[in-house]
Amino acid sequence: MLYLFSAHKRSFCFKWEMSVLRRAKTWEISESEDSDHDRKSASKPDESRQKQTADSRDREARSAEEDPTNIPHPPAGRASRAALSPPRPDTSGSGGAPSPARRRRSKEEVEAERLKAKERKEERERRRAARAREKEERRQEQRRRREAADELRSLRPENCIKSLTVCLEPALLQHEGSDILLDTLAMLEWRCSVESRRVPGSITWTRDLPQQGEDAQACVEEEPMVLVLTPGDFVDVVITVKKMADSGGEETAMGTVLRPLWECLNQGANKAVTMLVTDFESDHRTKESGGALPEQRLRTNLGMKNRDLEEVLVYLQLYKNISVVFLESWQDVADHVCAVTKALSKRPFKLLTERSELPFCVDGSWASGARVERDGSGLRDVWSRQIQQLNRVSPAVASAVTESFPSPRLLLQAYQNLGSEAEKKAMLAGLSVKTEGKERRIGPDISARMYRCLTAENPQLVLD
Repeated sequence: MLYLFSAHKRSFCFKWEMSVLRRAKTWEISESEDSDHDRKSASKPDESRQKQTADSRDREARSAEEDPTNIPHPPAGRASRAALSPPRPDTSGSGGAPSPARRRRSKEEVEAERLKAKERKEERERRRAARAREKEERRQEQRRRREAADELRSLRPENCIKSLTVCLEPALLQHEGSDILLDTLAMLEWRCSVESRRVPGSITWTRDLPQQGEDAQACVEEEPMVLVLTPGDFVDVVITVKKMADSGGEETAMGTVLRPLWECLNQGANKAVTMLVTDFESDHRTKESGGALPEQRLRTNLGMKNRDLEEVLVYLQLYKNISVVFLESWQDVADHVCAVTKALSKRPFKLLTERSELPFCVDGSWASGARVERDGSGLRDVWSRQIQQLNRVSPAVASAVTESFPSPRLLLQAYQNLGSEAEKKAMLAGLSVKTEGKERRIGPDISARMYRCLTAENPQLVLD
């Protein structure tokens, strides 16, 4: 019974082992079929290793058949057959070679690194200082430009007139009709002040200068002075001046009108005096005289000879820089004061434009002359204005030259085509110039000057 049980057990174990072997071979065949491409590219050591594994399994089966107690274990997966890689040696320990980064530097290397860092720091400081300096220069330049623009803007007539003040002497307000002058100034919104002056009955102007301190604002007195006189006052002036002219210029026995004026002029005051002689009761006298001129009417009322009066006017103009104007009414006085005020407002800007580097340039609507566009339009205008810079060359003459020779190059080529020097100088003389319906020629003088201007090599040559 025991023998039968042992035999049955050995046969069972053998059958189980064979089934396992068949199953393992089936798995290997299926894997080889699924990866046919991998098997073809596998190396020979892998095939020998598979054969050794199969032989070892056969030996285990035979030993199990001989010894039933030695029951084999189930086969392990493919991962169990993989060989473990040996651990990598640890070279990071203290036993390995030291890292170059952690190598201790010498004193020379430390000092060199410190010097390089110092140089880099100094270079950064220099760059920072240069940037700060450039920034400050740009700020200063912008400030100068802004101040120049503000100054130029303040010098324009519409802004400059706001800094002018018309100063009236209180004696003027005693005359009937002086309200016309005050109303005119108020209507124009001009500044006006009534204050005592050294010359009674005078009108002067003051200009406010740019602010120099925190609260202080200085003003300067302008040159023009207007002196309003009645016919009686002017008779006193004529008599006094006539005596001075006859006595050789001795200032003796001056009247009440000229004495303060002479004192003001003798003190070195740079004044341009204008005497406005007007008859304050001219409304009804104009009707009676039939509309005669105020100068003729005053001369008739003064009862003086024309020669004596002309001598007095010439003496005042030449020796004292005093001009005399005969007016008809207070409205004419107001118009004259307004004209002088407008002229004073235009003076600063005009003086600024007259100080240009090229004062001989032709005036135009554009500050820089003729405008030239990208397509070249305007070059002919530049050529025409260049010709007009020559003395006694009018726009009509320049237009005649530019119509025949639209550019300087064409004119120079025409000069080169001629033979003698005389022909070149007289080439432009026959060009016709049309002005106001009349036709004339340019002439040999302008033609010769044009030739010398374009061909001369001597910078000191005088064209005229």
